[in-house]
Amino acid sequence: MTNFFDTAVKVWEWLINNIVYINIIFAFIIVFFQRRNPMSVWSWLLVLYFIPIVGFILYIFLGHDYHKKLMFKTKEIEDIINSEIKRQEDDIVNNEPIISDPRLKDFADLIYYNLSADKAVYSENNEVEIYTEGPDKFGALLDEIRKAENFVHIQYYIIRDDEVFTSITDALREKIKEGVEVRILYDAMGGKSLKRKTLKGLKADGFMLGEFFPAALGKLQLRMNYRNHRKIVVIDGKVGFVGGYNIGKEYIGKVKRFGHWRDTHLKITGLAVNDLQVRFALDWSFATRENIITKEKYFYNEYTQMTGKTGIQIVSSGPDSKRKAVRDNYIRLIHKAKKSIYIQTPYLIPDESISTALIIAAGSGVDVRIMIPSKPDHPFVYWATYSYVGDFLAYGVRSYAYEDGFLHSKGMMVDGIACSYGTANMDIRSFELNFEVNAVIYDAETTGRLERIFMEDLKSCREITRHEYEKRNLVIRFKEQISRLLAPLM
Repeated sequence: MTNFFDTAVKVWEWLINNIVYINIIFAFIIVFFQRRNPMSVWSWLLVLYFIPIVGFILYIFLGHDYHKKLMFKTKEIEDIINSEIKRQEDDIVNNEPIISDPRLKDFADLIYYNLSADKAVYSENNEVEIYTEGPDKFGALLDEIRKAENFVHIQYYIIRDDEVFTSITDALREKIKEGVEVRILYDAMGGKSLKRKTLKGLKADGFMLGEFFPAALGKLQLRMNYRNHRKIVVIDGKVGFVGGYNIGKEYIGKVKRFGHWRDTHLKITGLAVNDLQVRFALDWSFATRENIITKEKYFYNEYTQMTGKTGIQIVSSGPDSKRKAVRDNYIRLIHKAKKSIYIQTPYLIPDESISTALIIAAGSGVDVRIMIPSKPDHPFVYWATYSYVGDFLAYGVRSYAYEDGFLHSKGMMVDGIACSYGTANMDIRSFELNFEVNAVIYDAETTGRLERIFMEDLKSCREITRHEYEKRNLVIRFKEQISRLLAPLM
């Protein structure tokens, strides 16, 4: 025991005596061996400077991207939709009428970008229903599950082992008895509350389960980055759900800390559901090694029965993508705005390109409004968000704090004719580190409905004025500065 103690003391003394050199080596690794955003690099260097050695350990768990090359290799998109993409690209280049609404012709270049950069097929035979209340969303989901005839594919970032999940699995058990295939994919961090007994019981009942990036040490999840933040449900290839709601009782307003939960979720019927299915199939294949993307039975092909008129592209991004497709769509939508840009997001930590685009838009006379929560669920992120709100106020962007519970809705509307809603927050984590999916909708009727909901939400908001912001006390200023400094790491 004495020898062990003496050795530990010597190791500690060596670390203290050589800490400067150790930090230099660690800094060298961060700067030269990882291709990162310069802002992120400086943030990690500051962490390393203020908490030597421990800072590098945090970097290994939070910042290192050693999984990235593996993801590029194992999540390669299949070629089965390339012919349709090529046809649509040719139509746009040849000025053929891919978009039927003349008001949306200006968005042809964005459609082309999504086709070429993200293999996002454009379709117009879709219908969209919007849900802003948890009970309504889960009620609609249960109704569609009960209609299922062939398969139900479910993917959520967070699945709580509570009454909401129980109601869904009870309905799914009945469908399994009828011969319906059920697959459930969840993120290991977001699904950490799922009990082993629950999972074992589901498997015994015929559920097929997939876990995205499982923890290396039981329930201890050391990797904060590269979480699968997507929320997708596909039923029989005919109906799809995508949006902000996870599975848990807080999402139906039954957690006192949050109270009323205000979110946005979409139910899509039409050809765009196939694109949600492609996204689910790729994530399922990565998590379980079961390839379902080449099986036609999981894709709906009776196009003549689809009567909708809403144009949609399903756009996804993540650390397995070479381009930040969701972020790029936000930027392009901002640049195209002539009258208005309305944004809802629980977390506002934009990169420089988004910030600059919004400031230019506001300076050009566009009505730019941003709605954020009035209460934090993650304090550091909240105060960083408040800091960026302060920046935008100086340039004429109007900002609002939603006070009727917690705002978790994620999306943007432009000029009342196009919008993007889904799982991505307006923050660096969603743009670069998490797997996300949004529905980019080219339709005045759907966007108009979302704008009317936004205007109704304003009645539950307090406008954050520049005068009010400048009166904040020293404690809030300190919180903002620290959170802003750490923002690239969040």
